[in-house]
Amino acid sequence: MGSYKIDVVHSTVGFTVRHLMVSKVHGLFTKWNGSFSFDETNLPASHVEVQVEIASIDTREPQRDAHLRTGDFFEAEKFPHMTFKSTKVEGAKDHFKVTGDLTLRGVTKPVVLDVEYAGSSVHPQMGERAGFSAHTSINRKDFGVTYNQILEAGGVAISEKVDINIEVEAIVAK
Repeated sequence: MGSYKIDVVHSTVGFTVRHLMVSKVHGLFTKWNGSFSFDETNLPASHVEVQVEIASIDTREPQRDAHLRTGDFFEAEKFPHMTFKSTKVEGAKDHFKVTGDLTLRGVTKPVVLDVEYAGSSVHPQMGERAGFSAHTSINRKDFGVTYNQILEAGGVAISEKVDINIEVEAIVAK
């Protein structure tokens, strides 16, 4: 069993959401942290915890980011963090599922991350590292994020489905 700290400089928590029914908006959170244990020979013994600062949202459009921090969306002042805590890990070491509790806007729901283990390597100055990619989709309404607008031509301004993509480079704890 290895203990790891996420190297947030070399990792991302990103998302995409369909906008105006014709394109996707990409964003990420710039401030977050996490740690986990990973046992590739006994996956059920593995565990992960992550905390994301909601106010650090960045979609490359300051006005949109400010709106996303309001009560219409994340209500960042009242709910400053989004957290994920695993409850189950299962599958093969290269591709596995991590089930856990995602808390957003004070609502906790189970989600399943589809995870790919990219392996590990040793860097002369940065030490032993391991890489993981994870993906899941959530319905934002399940977490109380219900703001939307009906479009004149039909449809809505923002899809309910949000894709979450996570890229992690982690440092092996000594």
